[in-house]
Amino acid sequence: MNDFDLSQALDGSDNLDETRFEPRCCNMTDVKDKIFRLDEGLDLVLSCNPITMQSVANLLLAVNRMKKSLRRSDRKLGDDELCYVIMDSLVNETIVKTTENFSTGEKRNKFVRANSAKLCNLCDMLQKDVVHGPEEHKLQAITLTGGQAERKVNFKLSRYMGVCASSDKGQTVVLSIANSKWHISCSMKDGRAVLNLEECSDEQLQTISDSENMDRFLFYKRTTGKSLTTFESVKCCGWFISTSYEDENQPVEMCQADAVGRLATFKLT
Repeated sequence: MNDFDLSQALDGSDNLDETRFEPRCCNMTDVKDKIFRLDEGLDLVLSCNPITMQSVANLLLAVNRMKKSLRRSDRKLGDDELCYVIMDSLVNETIVKTTENFSTGEKRNKFVRANSAKLCNLCDMLQKDVVHGPEEHKLQAITLTGGQAERKVNFKLSRYMGVCASSDKGQTVVLSIANSKWHISCSMKDGRAVLNLEECSDEQLQTISDSENMDRFLFYKRTTGKSLTTFESVKCCGWFISTSYEDENQPVEMCQADAVGRLATFKLT
């Protein structure tokens, strides 16, 4: 202890790096039962324990911080306030901030195909049926006359369950042309949702994740009390499968709910 004066811890800087010493065992008789007066009625008694000079210096630095806090107050502190001063001086608080890192910041969802599937035809409010030519990559809405019923598209509706989240927009389905690899999809192009027919295997559609852009095959199927059904794109929210209100032999396209001249409700037959 010849090269270190304990009073330096009380009167000097709070930075221990400026004073170097070896953390060796020492004779503590010179600080045995030493009393430090902090405030009226509050004393700190330092008893003799086999500790290092490093520990003694740290303790005295804490005492020094308490003395400075007490001097800054011009009034007599109550018991609670005095306790806060002591805890502020003795306790070092470390705050660890934990953040979650997402690649896109968007919530991801996954859909798994259920075992049930339904076969049906789609007919709009003007009795136009959805048809598909064998060599065509688009769907059309046509008023069929007698003897043309075979032109109707036989759709398979496969139901999917959301793994990460549920939706109140209706059942989640994939619309496929029965007995084929053709499936209806929807993607945005130039600010508009575009309906397509795409080839895709059943294995690829067993599980659908929006992180892989496969949610373009998903639609929310919602049926009203009048047995009228809408199909809203999961990927392009607010866009619905629709037909033309007036014109015949027009392609089936996507439209928004308030679009003029479009029919977005169907009867499933």
